[in-house]
Amino acid sequence: MQVTLLKMTTAADSAQVPLLVELVDGLRPRRASDERAAIHNVQALCYLLESHPDYRAALRRALLYLLSTCWQVPLYTETGILSNETFFATLRRRIGLRLLPPVADPHSLKDRFAQLFHRNDDYEWLANVPSQNWFELGRALHFEEEQDHDSIARTQVQMLEAVQILSCRLAALGLEPEIVRNCPEVQRFESPFVHQNVEALAYIERYRTAMIDDALPKDDDAQILVLLDQCETLAAKVRRSAARQGVSVSLTYHLIRIRQHIERMRLLLDLIDPDSDRDSRAERLLTVMIGLVRAENRKHSIRDVFSENTELLALQVTDHASRTGEHYIAENRREWMAMFRSAAGAGLIVGFMSLVKLLTAKAHLPLLLEALAFGLNYALGFMLIHILHFTIATKQPAMTAAKIAASIHQQTSKSGKKQLDLDELAQLIVKVLRTQFIAIFGNVALALPVALAIALGWKYAFGAPVVDAAKAQHLLHDLSPIASLAVFHAAIAGCCLFLAGLISGYYDNKAIYNKIPERIAALPWLNKVLGEHRTRRVAGYIEHNLGALAGNFYFGMMLGTIGTIGMLIGLPVDIRHITFSSAYLSYAAVTLNFDIGLNVLLISLAGIVLIGLTNLAVSFGLALWVALRSRKLNFRATRPLLGKILRHFFTYPGDFLLPPRSPKPQPETPAEPGRTDNAETAREWIRQRG
Repeated sequence: MQVTLLKMTTAADSAQVPLLVELVDGLRPRRASDERAAIHNVQALCYLLESHPDYRAALRRALLYLLSTCWQVPLYTETGILSNETFFATLRRRIGLRLLPPVADPHSLKDRFAQLFHRNDDYEWLANVPSQNWFELGRALHFEEEQDHDSIARTQVQMLEAVQILSCRLAALGLEPEIVRNCPEVQRFESPFVHQNVEALAYIERYRTAMIDDALPKDDDAQILVLLDQCETLAAKVRRSAARQGVSVSLTYHLIRIRQHIERMRLLLDLIDPDSDRDSRAERLLTVMIGLVRAENRKHSIRDVFSENTELLALQVTDHASRTGEHYIAENRREWMAMFRSAAGAGLIVGFMSLVKLLTAKAHLPLLLEALAFGLNYALGFMLIHILHFTIATKQPAMTAAKIAASIHQQTSKSGKKQLDLDELAQLIVKVLRTQFIAIFGNVALALPVALAIALGWKYAFGAPVVDAAKAQHLLHDLSPIASLAVFHAAIAGCCLFLAGLISGYYDNKAIYNKIPERIAALPWLNKVLGEHRTRRVAGYIEHNLGALAGNFYFGMMLGTIGTIGMLIGLPVDIRHITFSSAYLSYAAVTLNFDIGLNVLLISLAGIVLIGLTNLAVSFGLALWVALRSRKLNFRATRPLLGKILRHFFTYPGDFLLPPRSPKPQPETPAEPGRTDNAETAREWIRQRG
């Protein structure tokens, strides 16, 4: 760093920017996570500047030259703020910029800024350095020794232009149709988004006039800040309305941009205001500088596009899933047995679905037609299971994971801590696990004997088994976790289960957002055919079941087509589902006259268990990850739960299989006879006490 500073003292103005890049390279630690090295480098620079007046004078001139010769407005109005593009346009643009980066403009402070902090992780080590060290570096520059009024005035003017641009964009965002749709009073009353633009333009004009005439006082920005608060309140109201009426990616995009514009305007107004507190202004300037560096470092990040634009949508989707997940949690033995009966009904239907699957495979249809037939068999079967109020066990994790994440969020919102009331949360997970167990048991307990009965009846009726010996051996081979890719294929099925859960939440949100039930209820031809009462019932059914039906349909199509896709592209891709795998074991056993050997039987049963565990673990893990991310949480928030769940398991292992008995309601004790006028109640009280 000392060599670089020495070069600055004699270098021409045009060579200052490369030397600034070299100086930042000297400050940068080898690893962005090395906090000690970053602090040491900043302290060393402070020492050099305090010890050598010529060094700090050269660095001041370089910084002022950079500000005076570069156009600053794009840095304030574009960096760290989403552009006026749709989600997919932003995605395409970022992919294009990553493949073919643009040419830097030497006259743009935004591009010079990116040149100074060119490493993708620069924002990490900048944030690791405490604020006090950065303030010491600012004091070590001693800007009071050299007041460049022209550079300061030029910076103020460009900040005012940035405020004007941001204010106009904010006014336009506040009148977007989707914002108005969720907050209709914007049309009836004067919008704070429009009003803040009027105030901002007047403030800028008065400020520029005061810069020319020193006798005039600088204007106050208090009214603009009040209007920005009102804009923020209105945006929060739109978010709450979206929770009831549904949300879209574009609405999420507008809300994020509104928040970003308000925050940036507040910062610029604070920096422009000469009466603002110097220490708080320095703190905010440091915060925004680190934010600008992060935005420049990640300006081509595709991942950030998804995380920024899908946060509210993911939250809404998982909220719908969490409300559905409440139906998959048995609180007592009555609900536990009801879940068993529901799962058993699904196992009964799966026995017939597996028969249709095997017969379709025997038909040797063309590949695409075969994939379509497999998919429709699964899809229609799963939809029938839902219509009959039965339960496929593997559909539960995607719903219950969202419910668990929602419970964590509710706890954190009360006191700001991420680990509160973990005992109650552990109890919820225990309920989920035992409900999942009985659902799987119900599926398999009926799928195995029903498939066995169908196979025996088929053999008796037609004189031949459903599948031949070669197919039976193939079915048994597919169940082996050692000789086949059964566990890997079960993981693929778990991913499909996870996607089906997201699809269910998406369509539930879509039904609310697009008012599909109301539009169906208003269809003239449907009212004429079914009548007004039946049409309303159909609309109500669609409102509460569209997501589940769509999720089941897409899940079935995914299960039916993935094997064919794997065959077409030459990859060992297929699916394994615990309920169907148990049914296939019965068909194979009947074909081989139950002569399958004890080893093969044990391996097949172990394969079925591993397939089920993999189905559940993958779908639950992915669903919980998305649900936590949508609430800005991570798996660290759930770590303390593991110990509590293990202690509960060793203390009360039976709770993981069977709900505890509900306490019997105690009869009410009537009042003493001396305190009542009811003689019959008094006699009953005496009789109970002998």
